[in-house]
Amino acid sequence: MHLTREEEDALDEKHGQSISIAYKILLSIGKATNAERLIPVDWVHLSGVNYNTIGESGVNFLTKYSQEASFVVPTTINPMGYDSHKKTRLSNNFKRQQGEIVKAYEKMGSIPSFSCIPYEIFQLPDREHNVSFAETNAAVMANSVFGLHTNKESSLSALASAVTGKAPYSDLRINSIRDPKIKIKVETELNTELDYGVLGYFSGKSVKESCVSFGDHTSNIDMYKTKSLAAALGTSGACGMFSNRVINGESISFGKEEAKSVMDELNTTESGDVIALGSPQLGMYELKLLSDMIGDKKFSKKCMIFCPRSIYEKASNSGIAQRLENAEANLICDACTCLSPLLTHEEYDGVITNSVKAAHYLNKSNGVSVCLNDLRSIIREHTK
Repeated sequence: MHLTREEEDALDEKHGQSISIAYKILLSIGKATNAERLIPVDWVHLSGVNYNTIGESGVNFLTKYSQEASFVVPTTINPMGYDSHKKTRLSNNFKRQQGEIVKAYEKMGSIPSFSCIPYEIFQLPDREHNVSFAETNAAVMANSVFGLHTNKESSLSALASAVTGKAPYSDLRINSIRDPKIKIKVETELNTELDYGVLGYFSGKSVKESCVSFGDHTSNIDMYKTKSLAAALGTSGACGMFSNRVINGESISFGKEEAKSVMDELNTTESGDVIALGSPQLGMYELKLLSDMIGDKKFSKKCMIFCPRSIYEKASNSGIAQRLENAEANLICDACTCLSPLLTHEEYDGVITNSVKAAHYLNKSNGVSVCLNDLRSIIREHTK
């Protein structure tokens, strides 16, 4: 990789150890991805905020690293492990360690967003600008919907970009790689957000390219279906972008059999004792949709709805949050379904959700069985 004199000096610890560490991370990634150089980024979105994901060693690293490091570009952060404004059964140790993570990121200059959907909360840079997004759905959405350029970053690579304002010029930051060379030939009907999540999960497992084409199937779908598709695509494989361009290249078929194979993998129970909605977190569109579906009914099972605090405040001002709470839903801010310590096999035998991404993590990481169903069916079956 070609480094400027300033970058070489930073690498050689002439501007401090924390910046040197950041450049070493970027240099290693750049070499692995055949990057010729580093380029500036305008925004960073960090993962590695939930104590459940980074553990004690992560806390120790961030606490020490934040003593010297500071962010040089706007930097938003992913959900943490719980809603600190509500009572919880979580241990004091978990809450204390989670607090140390938050303090470290705040000390470095992060925006306390605690959200995996920054694109619904903030005014992001203009199309074709370079960013560094570590959250899977956010990276796929940034590339595919908002025209930004980012690779699927890790928590460490995005952290290094936040400290340096740089990222390797490789993969989806190169225009030619953003042109899809493979397409998914959809041979079954797609109706619900769950259908699109299943399509995304299958495609992520099947496609080895960085960008995939769905053709006209993604041209006119709503935000909920788009987020479901993006989150699932980013969860199951390395693909970081989808396109609606119609291409004549190699194709992979997705039909009823392929959809069934995904459901057979992720749908691991026929029912559950808690409903969890919000992976990715729900925005205003989904909260209103949910409120309209429920009407005057109430949930017949415990229901957790995860959304960003800023979205919750808007929903409160419009009366949507009150209607959902009247339906006995628990709206949880600053956290997310994925890897949540609020959803464990010690407490729940099964979780009902419409999120393919949540199903993946609940099954594989939380050890909780999952009943996958679309939102309309969940409301029909579990409200009265």
